[in-house]
Amino acid sequence: MSGRLVRQGLGFSQALVMHRASAAREDAAYDLARPPKTLRAEEAPVAGRFCRRWRARTPAMAPGLRDRVWSVSALLRALPV
Repeated sequence: MSGRLVRQGLGFSQALVMHRASAAREDAAYDLARPPKTLRAEEAPVAGRFCRRWRARTPAMAPGLRDRVWSVSALLRALPV
């Protein structure tokens, strides 16, 4: 749950527009930039080479909507201000 809904201190959104913008930014970061361990995919081993066993996937990558994990800086550049 977002801290904007729980606390009524400095993080509390007084304007509905600011609350919606913050929630959209938080949802985008979760869906595009934070790969949880439960969604990782096993990679096929390559003979004679050491490679990673698991490939990180975000919630947007699991159904095939995106093809890579975004960095937070790339996400902030893509979102409108």
